[in-house]
Amino acid sequence: MSSRGDDAEREGGGPGDDSTARKHGVSQDETAQEDCTTDLQRPLLDSGIRGSSSHAILCTLIVALGSIQSGFTSGYASPTQDCIREDLNLSVPEFSRFGSFSNVGAALGALLSGLIAESRGHRVSLSIASIPNIIGWLLIVHAKDSCFLYIGRLLEGFGVGIIAYTVPVYIAEIAPLNMTGALGSVHQLSVMIGIFLAYLLGMFVQWRLLAAIGCLPCTALLVGLCFIQESPWWLEKRNRTKDSEDSLRVLRGDGTAISDEAAKIKEEVEKSQRTVFQFADLMEKNYRDPLTIGIGLLVLQQLTGINGILYYASTIFKDAGYENSNVATCVLGAIQVVATGFTTWLLDKTGQKKLLLISCGGATVSLFLVTLAFFLKDQCIVPTDSHFYCEQISSLSSAGVVKYFLQSIRTAYAPPALRDRIFSWVGSYSVDHNVQG
Repeated sequence: MSSRGDDAEREGGGPGDDSTARKHGVSQDETAQEDCTTDLQRPLLDSGIRGSSSHAILCTLIVALGSIQSGFTSGYASPTQDCIREDLNLSVPEFSRFGSFSNVGAALGALLSGLIAESRGHRVSLSIASIPNIIGWLLIVHAKDSCFLYIGRLLEGFGVGIIAYTVPVYIAEIAPLNMTGALGSVHQLSVMIGIFLAYLLGMFVQWRLLAAIGCLPCTALLVGLCFIQESPWWLEKRNRTKDSEDSLRVLRGDGTAISDEAAKIKEEVEKSQRTVFQFADLMEKNYRDPLTIGIGLLVLQQLTGINGILYYASTIFKDAGYENSNVATCVLGAIQVVATGFTTWLLDKTGQKKLLLISCGGATVSLFLVTLAFFLKDQCIVPTDSHFYCEQISSLSSAGVVKYFLQSIRTAYAPPALRDRIFSWVGSYSVDHNVQG
């Protein structure tokens, strides 16, 4: 592994460059020519901001465009349901399939996400995710029947499945140690922002135009991928040690010593490559119990119906008696953004386990109140023109806000490595497909 002197030699900024070059038997011109030889995968912006200590933040914000795309996909169905059904003459079950097909595509994308990211790298993986996303939105823009809608939604979901795995892993691998928590929260916060934007813009633009706007995050992401570094961890796994060090140097800034961190990355990668792990090992108690708990939390989280509420929030509020249901939905989207940001601070104060227990309990109470209010309405137990019924509707809307707030806290800090696997979308699909039945 390179020492600090080697780092200085490579950067060519120290006063002893001439003697160092002579010591190794090469001229200064030859050394400079070798340093100028760049790998085809090296980002275009490398030479422009190599000295910037904020490059890791910039890379995080660029890949967060993919997270915004994921949120926009989740939020798109809610404000557009009535218009799409009217324009394309869709039944409720047909539109319900449209909403749920993104989870089918996401499950497929999740199955391939790890393989693509490990074999081709995070930048290529995000490029592969962006293309079907853009195609999917364009199919929805030009949809003449439900077939175009379904295919477009599947393609969107496929891209989302890859993005949801790749973005958190990439951010975790490039983040400086003192910024891991802050940058780690960017993915979930960006998803909430994407949902909010879909709700907000859906109040003002027609559904085809909203779908066209949905192309923008991934289009910008494709451009931005030309200007970010590949993960030094992935480069080290591919035995590209020099490229890994160069990437790390750019991410940390030229003035930062990277020798210790580069050595640690190399050590961890070599250790993982020496470890032989088989699927049968998951049946051992040490692995089985934590994995069962983790997967169980994820499946139960989806079976609570959070995605169903995200997809059909506008209809739920309309059925609850709100005259302008899109405004209420937009308020919920804003609450989710605030709640997710608030959780970044709250997690350090309470701890993950306590936060999970509190949020689950609160969400359970909220769901019960929502169910009770709609039960009273459907059974005509309370006249719709009575003052008591108005109070029930008020309770319903308040419970919905509380549920969204608490679910935002719970969802934001589920383990990223597990949350984005196929199990989430399998449970989500079963709920979304039947939520309006």
